[in-house]
Amino acid sequence: MSRPDFAFGNPIVSSLTRRLKQRRPVEAEVKPGERQAAVAAVLRVAAEPELLFIKRAEVERDPWSGHMAFPGGRRELLDDTLQDTAIRETREEVELKLDRTSFIGQLDDLAPRSLSLPRIVVRPFVAIVAPDVALHPGDEVAATFWVPLAILRDPSSQGEHVMTVNGVRARFPAYRVDEHLVWGLTERIVRQLLSMVG
Repeated sequence: MSRPDFAFGNPIVSSLTRRLKQRRPVEAEVKPGERQAAVAAVLRVAAEPELLFIKRAEVERDPWSGHMAFPGGRRELLDDTLQDTAIRETREEVELKLDRTSFIGQLDDLAPRSLSLPRIVVRPFVAIVAPDVALHPGDEVAATFWVPLAILRDPSSQGEHVMTVNGVRARFPAYRVDEHLVWGLTERIVRQLLSMVG
């Protein structure tokens, strides 16, 4: 797989690509009753690469309604692979056209820890795009954010999300993005990605 021209010479992207290729991601066994999903952690290649977040639109009966997330969603019958799911969902949600040359690696599969959430296994893929890329959010997306990795790596960007679960007050690690908090599955994916950046 050839790397796009715009990625050459960026030391952070080169290092991340090398580290992702050197490791074997953990792929979860899908149990009966579980569904699969895929997300794209998209990096805009600049002097300091920027990571794309979306704020999901408020939708009734969506357990992730209004959350900060990566483009992605459930695998459909028309998707030959989970990478195809990430490509399709990213195109549908923000009109960003990825192809197989956009991807530089894969992170470990994850599943929600809360028993109240759907039984689903999520596979995160890491993709890179040119700095002049344009986004056009669809109905499922309320807002988009490009966040430099340097900001996410800064301890001042880390915080907590506090909520009550089954009557018990719980704290979850989070990242601050503008006035929003990135927590849950998305926070776990960001943490994986940043560990690869070094």
